[in-house]
Amino acid sequence: MLKTFSVKNIDISDSLRFEPRYYYYSKVLKKKSLQKGIKFTELAKISDFISDGEHSHIKREKERGVRYLYGRNIKEGLINYDPISDSPFISEDDYGKFKRTHINQDDILLTIVGTVGKSALYKEEYVGKAGIPRHIAKIRLNRDANITPEFITAFFRSKIGKWQLSSIITGNIQPLLSIKNIKTLDIPIANNSLITRVTNLEKKAVSNEIKALLLLQKAQKLFYEKLDIDFSKIKKKNSYSVNLKDFKDYDIWTPKFSYPYFSRIITAFRKRWKVVQLGKVADFKKGNEVGSINYNEYIDKKEGDVPFIRTSDIVNFDTDSYPDFYIPKEIFEEIKQDVRENDILFTKDGKIGVTSIVTKADIIIISSGLLRIRLNNIAKSYGLTPEYLFMVLSTKETGLFPALRRTVIASTIPHLREDRIKDIEIPILSDKAVKEITNLVKKSFILKSEKKLLFENVREEIDNYFKV
Repeated sequence: MLKTFSVKNIDISDSLRFEPRYYYYSKVLKKKSLQKGIKFTELAKISDFISDGEHSHIKREKERGVRYLYGRNIKEGLINYDPISDSPFISEDDYGKFKRTHINQDDILLTIVGTVGKSALYKEEYVGKAGIPRHIAKIRLNRDANITPEFITAFFRSKIGKWQLSSIITGNIQPLLSIKNIKTLDIPIANNSLITRVTNLEKKAVSNEIKALLLLQKAQKLFYEKLDIDFSKIKKKNSYSVNLKDFKDYDIWTPKFSYPYFSRIITAFRKRWKVVQLGKVADFKKGNEVGSINYNEYIDKKEGDVPFIRTSDIVNFDTDSYPDFYIPKEIFEEIKQDVRENDILFTKDGKIGVTSIVTKADIIIISSGLLRIRLNNIAKSYGLTPEYLFMVLSTKETGLFPALRRTVIASTIPHLREDRIKDIEIPILSDKAVKEITNLVKKSFILKSEKKLLFENVREEIDNYFKV
């Protein structure tokens, strides 16, 4: 539906802004809220500290140190660690030198460069010790503020919060939220009962996520223990040769496919365990490209629009509760993807090898960069479960490395063909081990499903309060 409103010439002269979104918040949404008796205060008045992170370049480390977040790690309501494409650490020495990187428990983190306006609370319980660069702002409330950081992050995710953030974005090529403009953000002086309800829902949702990730860590640790292979003893070589005659048996002529380290890992599996090719025990279906003309952002989405999950929308082994885009319900019904609870999603384009499980709370459309994997009837004879297969595919030696081995570069983008994914070999552990791993993973995704429902309740609470 087309939205129309008018702006006085003097307002344009004062602001020198010609974008409708700049005025829609202040001239329409805020005005309606004020008429309903909702009052606002500036964010700076309730904050002790608002700043961006470190501006200097700090060398990143791949393996160990202090977690150094990218802007893309901040998702709506949660912080996501990307094990595929991140070099996520800086040294303890650099962390100590660059004080601007430091963040405290429950600081509000807000993305301010590039992909802007996403916010989450810093929780050391699942992020660990961490720092931030200039692409992320940190907001620390003062103790006298009659509001909670949980409520503010929830408000930033609401429609009116998104409209307001959108209205202060500047930058011609790269979107930017300046610290100066962030300090002037309107924060609603809501009634205590709403703040309490939203805060409790947010705390419960984040608590579920923390518990879920700990369960997945426990499941992966158990998987390594039961696999009983010492990967540190498998030799790595930076240089190697391949006999020309061996290429006759291959359909991939890439260095990674012949990398001896990858081959030795597979040999170790075969010696220790029975293996089965993924294509024998699972069925596959890739997602759809629905056309960017059909993309709706959250602030523009209509009732019934369905989350569109791209490779960037896999968050902590789960589909994002707040993806970048939504698709009209009629397209969802037309393409009939048949994505069900307990299906495994596997990224095959661009960022290869990220996995998730579809939860009970998910009604989604997946893009063509994702592959839906579903166990078939043959899998039962091997004692396989979706949860166990997820753990195999989300562990680097058994999932990521075999995927990278079969990946080719199509023009400039990494691509993994479906028929090559089918060749990935799945180690079959004992029935007891599979059952133990399955139970841990299942409990984790039950918590994740509940988290999504809690986030949805938060969304409804705030959007209904403002009636946007």
